[in-house]
Amino acid sequence: MPETKIFARLKADHDRHRDLLDRIDATQGDSDDRRYLFESFRVEVTAHAASEEMSLYATMLGKPELRDDAQHSVSEHKEIDDLLTELYEMDFASTGWLTRFRSMKERYLHHIDEEEKEMFPVAEKGLSEAKKRELVKIFEKEKPKEKAKAAEEEPSSEEERA
Repeated sequence: MPETKIFARLKADHDRHRDLLDRIDATQGDSDDRRYLFESFRVEVTAHAASEEMSLYATMLGKPELRDDAQHSVSEHKEIDDLLTELYEMDFASTGWLTRFRSMKERYLHHIDEEEKEMFPVAEKGLSEAKKRELVKIFEKEKPKEKAKAAEEEPSSEEERA
């Protein structure tokens, strides 16, 4: 897949994330299905965000005309990560969990829509074809490592990390 442009690769992940979010939203109570799908989503999104930051965003941060978009997206990744930690620590059977999940889902869908419709087109114009191929190679190399790391680690709140 190294010849695939970085933006198509990222969008393919986003499509998988949308599917997982819909499947989680259809679950009820503290079921094995809800826990499994949520953990799959958490690991996948955590790895995706880290790999995206190491590839595309690292490059965008070095370009003054793209820096603001990259910084905005990195801050949204942190916000989503915090919401995932909060959900992980909540009672999966509570109505509060589903309400909070739907809030996180809405935030995440806004984030990826913003990336795909606004940020990616601007960034794509500012990057050479060679750079796009390089970025997808970095993403493909880093994502499996980040996925393994995310699967091993339990999410922790800001207080626990400090």
